Amino acid sequence: MKTINIEDALKLKNTIFIDVRTEKEYEDDHILNAHNMPLFSNDEHHEIGTIYKTQGKHEAIDRGFDFVSPKLKDMYREVKELSKQYEHVIIYCARGGMRSGSFANLLASIGIDIYKLEGGYKSYRNYVIDYLSNVMKKKQFIVLHGLTGVGKTELLVELEKNNIDVVDLEQMAKNTGSVFGFITFDEKPPTQKTFEARIFNALYYSKTDYVFIESESKRVGHVLVPNEIYEGIIRDGYHILIECDIEDRVKRLCKDYIYDRDEGNIDILRECIGRFKKRLGNKKVEEYLQMLEEEKYEELVEKYLVEYYDPLYMHSVQQYKYNEVIHFKDINDTMKELINFHKTARKGAEEC
Repeated sequence: MKTINIEDALKLKNTIFIDVRTEKEYEDDHILNAHNMPLFSNDEHHEIGTIYKTQGKHEAIDRGFDFVSPKLKDMYREVKELSKQYEHVIIYCARGGMRSGSFANLLASIGIDIYKLEGGYKSYRNYVIDYLSNVMKKKQFIVLHGLTGVGKTELLVELEKNNIDVVDLEQMAKNTGSVFGFITFDEKPPTQKTFEARIFNALYYSKTDYVFIESESKRVGHVLVPNEIYEGIIRDGYHILIECDIEDRVKRLCKDYIYDRDEGNIDILRECIGRFKKRLGNKKVEEYLQMLEEEKYEELVEKYLVEYYDPLYMHSVQQYKYNEVIHFKDINDTMKELINFHKTARKGAEEC
């Protein structure tokens, strides 16, 4: 059996990480795109831990064999198939201890070329924390600003399709950061650790030091943007203001939140609007709910923008000095401007 540290492991191409921790541990956080192959179920792991504390190490190992033995044949076949698809197979557990060590030793002894990750998941997590704490000394964000509905996320998606580096915090958080923010995402929100791992992944594998990102507040849904990343967003640097006609903003928001959703989404919207009573008053909220019932969707969205969201966010939009102001009407024209800006920023850095 070979061992490898996390820094070298992340540099390998065509690699699959196999996480042998429990489903609960895996769901809390894992190396991105790792394949979960738990040696123990959540309950089994808990029972082994209890035996270890109350009876001792050897008794816990004995019980562990009882749980693992029936699974080994299927696990061997699964790893064997993965080893055909990937050049490198790396197994890890919580701290690089008995779970990954014993399994990796067994596989290596029967001819499968495999690595065990030194320090396990813990080494990966520490690496992520350290990287995010220091990455903005090297990287530079190109920050897209603009009022709600101007299409910042749409532009990030298109930039990524054009092989331009982006960090899409809303996609990573599965939330757009507002009361309605969860509606456009079918997946449950990530843990804080997983959110940070997603940011790490985007920056670690970015092709240049100039990365597009959307201006965000510190909190995005259920998670917080790491301090150093947030400071990288708000610091002096590259800032672009995206503007858009109110009609286009309304159509975009209606499409995302109403027209592209199923019928049950109206009930969710009704519930979300009801949460605004303290901020807007009962009378205004009842007016909005009536418009929703009458299916005056575009009129409702425009009123929300003009009466609530635009005044709320205008201050944050006005606090920056912008390198460019781009009117987003045609996606192709806007993309050309953003890609040219990216090229210019990179060229300027190279000349310096």
